[in-house]
Amino acid sequence: MKKTSFHILRVGLAITFLWIGVLIFKNPEAWGGYIQTWAASLLPIPVSQTMIGVAILDITVGFFLLIDVLTWLAALVGASHLIIVLMVAGITDITVRDIGLLVAALALMIDSLPQKINQ
Repeated sequence: MKKTSFHILRVGLAITFLWIGVLIFKNPEAWGGYIQTWAASLLPIPVSQTMIGVAILDITVGFFLLIDVLTWLAALVGASHLIIVLMVAGITDITVRDIGLLVAALALMIDSLPQKINQ
């Protein structure tokens, strides 16, 4: 049985991903403003459409974390997504928050790896 701290971290991270996904859906253009120009120029589709895809990804990660299904995989996808966010958004006042979320997702992933992978 997993510790209470695991479930607190899992649910807290789930709510964060779900909430950000909803916020991005409400205003994808504004959230696209966080993408640096060089990264936006590499996108094959408009930034607003990219952000809608990001919102779907965030909500999916949050949902799987919330229901505690494939938690390790959801945390891995969330951590990978946060690494990309850190790369394309650059160093800003909110970078420290993203680093904290990244470390939380990595800790959750490591703690929830299936037994056969974790040997």
